[in-house]
Amino acid sequence: MISTPTLYYSLLKYKYDLGIQISASHNPKEYNGLKIVKRNKNQLIKIGKNTGMEEIKKISLSNYKFQIIKSGKVNKNLAVLKSEVADALKSIKPKYIKKLKIVADPGNAMGGLYINEICKKIPSNLIKMNFKLDGTFPSHQPDPLQFDTLRSLQQKIKEEKADLGIAPDGDGDRVFFIDEKGNVIPATLISSLIANEILCKNKKDKILVDIRYTNNVKNICKKYNSEVSISQVGHALITEQLNKERAAFAGESSGHFYFRETGGAESSIRVIITILNVIGRENKPISKIVKNLQSSYESGEINFELPPNITSKKIFDYFAKEYKNGKISFLDGISIDFKDWRFNIRASNTEPLLRLNVEANNKNILYKNLKNILSEIIGFGAKRK
Repeated sequence: MISTPTLYYSLLKYKYDLGIQISASHNPKEYNGLKIVKRNKNQLIKIGKNTGMEEIKKISLSNYKFQIIKSGKVNKNLAVLKSEVADALKSIKPKYIKKLKIVADPGNAMGGLYINEICKKIPSNLIKMNFKLDGTFPSHQPDPLQFDTLRSLQQKIKEEKADLGIAPDGDGDRVFFIDEKGNVIPATLISSLIANEILCKNKKDKILVDIRYTNNVKNICKKYNSEVSISQVGHALITEQLNKERAAFAGESSGHFYFRETGGAESSIRVIITILNVIGRENKPISKIVKNLQSSYESGEINFELPPNITSKKIFDYFAKEYKNGKISFLDGISIDFKDWRFNIRASNTEPLLRLNVEANNKNILYKNLKNILSEIIGFGAKRK
């Protein structure tokens, strides 16, 4: 049993050709699924809609006759996680990590494995919540993007006067962080922190950020006069774009963090080690560190169910017409940028929902425009989820 990032790591480390992870990621216990990945030299190709999944589906549903070409053998590697943490420490070279009080809640899922291993190798005071592996998820669904699942962790951080909280998702390829006050840190501020660490060493590196929220990361890149690129939403698509553009890092507002060194795939281990090192170096609470990186305020993702007679395209067409004075992009849904605020509306890749994200230079501008857009979407008969 391993996290999905550990599977990705193993393909590069041991030069495997194909990896298959049995996992439904952050979904409830009733679900199951497969994550499939191929290696292409030092890059990874995640199998998704555009990279082979439709072909696999077609073969699986047909009367395809499989032929065993030759028999093979099974080799067990039980040391891969230790190797992954050791290699991450060797690559990052953290010099400033000190003994911090950390509260972690992996929701009885895979993220607890790598948190345990990290804390064996660095100074730390780890307080564990829901670390016992249990696929029935007795504590809560392991989905940190549902902030309701983080309430016990937030309360524990305040009770323990801890320095940091860590909440991975079910298969460990997403991770959220809670500051010492018990507040959820927006994933884009974690992306900004990582981007800042990378660019201060090499300004020529390119950074990717997904279309939902862009301004915090963009402004970090602007500080270094470095290149930033915008991606569609979806972990397979982002890995593909990062590898194609040879970017150093990509941050996604859903808590996925991708690195060139890991073949374009996620590495929660690298993110955790980097954050702990920055806290030690700056000798400040994490809330103050990320506040200094913040230049844009975000609404948080708001979901809607559309009535049967309204399509997402109809919504996009309306906003393209009504907000034509802004800079419009149809990269993923519709995004419209203005001088001091922007928004994105897109159809979900995984659920029959419309998703809205708004960001602005200050909270007054944010709430004013958010109120207007909410009213307009609801005017189509959409129901807020």
